[in-house]
Amino acid sequence: MSTQTTEAIVGKKIQGTVVLMKKNVAEVADLGALVSDDIHELFRNRVSLQLVSAQNSDSAAANELKGKLGKKAFLENWIGTTTLLVANESAYKVTFDWDEDIGIPGAFLICNAHNNEFYLKSLTLEDVPGEGRMHFVCNSWIYPTTDNEKYRIFFINKTYLPNRTPLPLRKYREEELTNLRGDGKKELKERDRVYDYDYYNDLGEPAKSPRPILGGSTKYPYPRRGRTGRPRSEIVHFIKPEIKALFKKNINEFNSLEDIMKLYGEGSSLSHSSLLDHIRENIPLETLKEILRTDGESHFNFPLPQVIKEDKSAWRTDEEFAREMLAGVNPVVICLLQEFPPTSKLDPKLYGDQSSSIDKSHIEKNLDGLSTEEALEQKRLFILDHHDHLMPCLRKINTTSTKTYASRTLLFLKDDETLKPLAIELSLPHPEEDQLGAISKVLTPAENDVEGSMWQLAKAYVSVNDAGYHQLISHWLHTHAVIEPFIIATNRQLSVLHPIHKLLYPHFRDTMTINALSRQALLNADGLFEATVFPAKYSMEMSSFLYKKWVFTDQALPEDLKKRGMAIDDLNSPHGVSLLIKDYPYAVDGLEIWSAIKMWVKDYCNFYYKSNEIIQEDVELQTWWKEVREEGHGDKKDESWWPKLHTCDELVNICTIIIWVASALHAAINFGQYPYAAYLPNRPTISRRFMPEKGTPEYDELLSNPEKVFLRTITSHLQTVIGMSLLEILSRHSSDEIYLGQRDTPEWTSDVETLEAFKKFGNKLAEIEEKIVERNNDKESKNRIGPVNMPYTLLYPTGEIGLIGKGIPNSISI
Repeated sequence: MSTQTTEAIVGKKIQGTVVLMKKNVAEVADLGALVSDDIHELFRNRVSLQLVSAQNSDSAAANELKGKLGKKAFLENWIGTTTLLVANESAYKVTFDWDEDIGIPGAFLICNAHNNEFYLKSLTLEDVPGEGRMHFVCNSWIYPTTDNEKYRIFFINKTYLPNRTPLPLRKYREEELTNLRGDGKKELKERDRVYDYDYYNDLGEPAKSPRPILGGSTKYPYPRRGRTGRPRSEIVHFIKPEIKALFKKNINEFNSLEDIMKLYGEGSSLSHSSLLDHIRENIPLETLKEILRTDGESHFNFPLPQVIKEDKSAWRTDEEFAREMLAGVNPVVICLLQEFPPTSKLDPKLYGDQSSSIDKSHIEKNLDGLSTEEALEQKRLFILDHHDHLMPCLRKINTTSTKTYASRTLLFLKDDETLKPLAIELSLPHPEEDQLGAISKVLTPAENDVEGSMWQLAKAYVSVNDAGYHQLISHWLHTHAVIEPFIIATNRQLSVLHPIHKLLYPHFRDTMTINALSRQALLNADGLFEATVFPAKYSMEMSSFLYKKWVFTDQALPEDLKKRGMAIDDLNSPHGVSLLIKDYPYAVDGLEIWSAIKMWVKDYCNFYYKSNEIIQEDVELQTWWKEVREEGHGDKKDESWWPKLHTCDELVNICTIIIWVASALHAAINFGQYPYAAYLPNRPTISRRFMPEKGTPEYDELLSNPEKVFLRTITSHLQTVIGMSLLEILSRHSSDEIYLGQRDTPEWTSDVETLEAFKKFGNKLAEIEEKIVERNNDKESKNRIGPVNMPYTLLYPTGEIGLIGKGIPNSISI
């Protein structure tokens, strides 16, 4: 630096802008504490910042060669810049003395001497000598300084691999990761920034409502959750005994489908206002405080679900029943039938003969002139199989108020690419013991008389199974639960300066928070899931049983489709696979989203990893992947299918799977819940009676009033109202949603090439959205609209506030 330049910057001031949000007065128990903060600020600077050099280290032994620190600077005009009544963003000026010994800063320290925390969004510096504008992304609560945490550090929005981090920042980088890991011992408080692992040992009180501990055993394996350290007994009993008793009494039964329609618009009167009072008093989630929306003391008024907006009865058709397996809320289960009759993989020593009782006579009349062998050879037979995963749990499940079957549903692919059901098999364990095999009955399509009524009931039992599998497995286990260990490991092992941390972090936003709240009110003993989904108190136990079959690499959409027989390898396809059902909306749209994500991840990773050797030498990255497998998913650490992390291709595939699961997969199975399932006859969640048998009063009632029997069989009035309320919350996009292809700030990185690649990703998603609109307007694509005239929009990249049934948020935030 020339003498003239040096003289020019002597005494120079660096202007900065801090964006933060003061804590809302409504969230503070002591208003005086907020007032005290402002009074202190009048007489003494309470929020200080210090720049940390990225160029020069402090040689003092006490500072361990950390970057040199600049002089403290203080926020200006704390009072009067914002109001105490609203927690909105405010910008504050801060002025730093320029010190040539500091040079270009790479981080800053901040201390909060106030009595309350505030939310720090960012710091921006202007005209830094040799650098110009510099931006620090923070997005974190800054709690009052303590002896244990004297300052917080935030790094510049640059990206560094561990061995390429400027030497003055390395100690700070290591120190921050050490703090985030904690000591694994103390109970964690709200302010603690510690990420650690624990079992699902907080779902029930051992003495009152025991539930098995999930995780840490071969009997009940499970992904790890974030450790809180709170006592296990501190769970919220959302459904207390007196409320639980109401479910058993079947009060306020629906007598007709018209009764259900009264929930939309006219309102529904509940005589048991104690339930509403209880709900209002005990919901722990801020977002669920209105879980039962009321117009008065006891009246509900729900939006009309899309599935019945255009046609009030089309949901009952066989075509719509089958279409929703391809374009509904759970389009991830249907498989190609590989052999006929369907077979079971259950151990015959434990469960006896579980072979299907469906034979050719049940299906050949509906194969459009084909034989069973021809239909199988032409890959036109498909199955929705809810048999093997239910049968081991079914005897226990049916000891509760649930009365249901394991099911197999066979379907035929017609020339117009739509599916038609061929047969439904309903199975129960042998009444004497499991080893004696299954007792099954087969029903085939019928429209009239008692056969038609029995067929509608059979479809309802299938829908109950599919709704429970969807909520507990496709939704909770396969997105929420399996992603949490990746979030914990990322925060513990990858610095915020690490490129893979920057890549994945937006896809983890709010997930651990919503998961923790779900364990308190939805998944816990006597929680909402147990009250409204058919496995009842065995819900989480069943999800543990199915976690045994979870394979990380199979979560890649192409691999999932191939595993289910819905696609085959095709090197001529842009996505590497060819679909057996060309009009499979979830797969068609999903493959385009998948490929766009993968191309973005490839562009990103190739920029930072120019060779495979760099990946192999990246200590943070290798430790991260080891911890994911051996601790986060520790019950599956010995599985040979876990991919290695030695090449850039392996890294790209791993990160693509993580982003796909957290964004597009979750969107596809979550945000359609209210549009498809809030009309409970379409997707009932509980069955309370077995199929009527000839010669019984129930059968006679089916002859005289089939609609009443249908409604008495599926979800009750009370469960329907609570279930609909939950679905409305889960399906609603929030006002602060950040969608795929977006970031919370355009300055999330200063790497120009990365920003260009990200812009290309956003442009590609916009192209995909236009294609989806075109497909939905194509009258030949019957599965995209269906009898209910409901276009498939769940994989639109962008969305809007509310119950719109479209939009892919970056993360699992609800």
